[in-house]
Amino acid sequence: MNGLDLSTVLAAQASGGTGAAGPLLILIVGIAIVIGMIVALRVNAFLALITAATVVSLLAPGPFANRIGRVAEAFGTTAGKIGVVIALAAIIGDCLIASGAADRVVRVFVRLFGQKRCEVSLMASGFVLSIPVFFDTVFYLLLPLARSMHRQTRKSYLLLILAMGAGASITHSMVPPTPGPLIIAETLGIDLGTMIGIGLLCSVPTAVVVLWLVRFLAKRMEIPMRALDGSRTEPDPLPDDKLPGLLLSVLPIILPVLLITMHTVVSSLAKKAVPESVLKQLEGYTAVLGNPNLAMMLSAAVALYVLWRQRKPGREGLARMIETSLMSAGVIILITSAGGAFGAMLKEAQIGPAIQNLSIGGDTQLGGLKLLFMGFFVAFLIKFAQGSSTVSMMTTSAMMAALIPSTDVLGYHPVYLAAAIGFGAQCGNWMNDSGFWVFAKMGGLTEVETLKTWTVTVSSTAVIGLFFVTLFAMFLPLT
Repeated sequence: MNGLDLSTVLAAQASGGTGAAGPLLILIVGIAIVIGMIVALRVNAFLALITAATVVSLLAPGPFANRIGRVAEAFGTTAGKIGVVIALAAIIGDCLIASGAADRVVRVFVRLFGQKRCEVSLMASGFVLSIPVFFDTVFYLLLPLARSMHRQTRKSYLLLILAMGAGASITHSMVPPTPGPLIIAETLGIDLGTMIGIGLLCSVPTAVVVLWLVRFLAKRMEIPMRALDGSRTEPDPLPDDKLPGLLLSVLPIILPVLLITMHTVVSSLAKKAVPESVLKQLEGYTAVLGNPNLAMMLSAAVALYVLWRQRKPGREGLARMIETSLMSAGVIILITSAGGAFGAMLKEAQIGPAIQNLSIGGDTQLGGLKLLFMGFFVAFLIKFAQGSSTVSMMTTSAMMAALIPSTDVLGYHPVYLAAAIGFGAQCGNWMNDSGFWVFAKMGGLTEVETLKTWTVTVSSTAVIGLFFVTLFAMFLPLT
């Protein structure tokens, strides 16, 4: 560590040192461990991430006796949030492919947009579905469609999954009622309708430009579609008369979206339109039906029924298919949860406050485009440091709320600052973000391939989005 003894760092942290150099040094150590073990030593991503999380936790402040236990606790917290969804999504995806349901949906999209523009249909689907649903869930649901489109049209597989993922990533950070932008709107005191409107206004042109970007990337990189567990082969396309109907084919995809959206609408958007007593009753029901775990479970049941109805696999065949799906999902859950633990330990190391001090210092009278760019940059730094876009948006908006001057000084509506924060929280998507691993492992890419494609795409999307936010703030200030 360049002459710095580990015991010295541990002693300084144990004594409660909170200077900026400590957290930033811990961040550098964590990044070096992850990249070094995965890229240089070719160690499994789970081992690299959990090792980095453990080292960061040992270096971070807090009672020394808890520094190993909190790694496991953070790992379990992340697994508790995403484990059931990933496992059920793996079953749904395999059922959609094996039953022919994915092929049916793809053929409808291709007829609607034409074979030459199937990436447009995937980007539009991700863009719309990610407004009420987390990015990870949308990616799980749409990936079988992208794989089927590649098999049917021979369009670049990389182009299809990048377009799909980029569309979902944009609205995930920009348009309520997704939690991140919803928190920004509440923290900055922005009307929800204004946030939705400006979020969409900035997101649509960003998506159009990003579509050209991913086409450019896909032409210069050839990445084949690989079997997701390295051994399974996917069935060849079937004739139309052997495929399930369109309603049964899309039901496993739209059912969880409808249930989750229903709860979001009731809990977030209907507060002013529905009497409080009625609203509480509705929230009780929709909180259960709209829970992602139950929604995905119901969707998996429908997907299994469609497979049973179309292919008659028998009990043993169905059991084998489910077991294979869960084995594949288990690896993804381990890696994603280890990434969550790594991000949580970076948070324990006080990375956010250190970046805040470096970024703002003593300047509390900021206005105009300077504040816009600062919101983007701080959100990017916090995102890069700890991995979660939602945490980045929540932390940055709370920090910037105290710095917003009057509208006259600012020169534009604060909603544009919220949009800049949202785009900044997309930038710097790398190995401490669960979305990185979802894209890599579900998409069948290596870590280096994911850095060259997904990280570049999402980070470029953020910069392109900031350009449009700045443009609209200058020419449509809403003041």
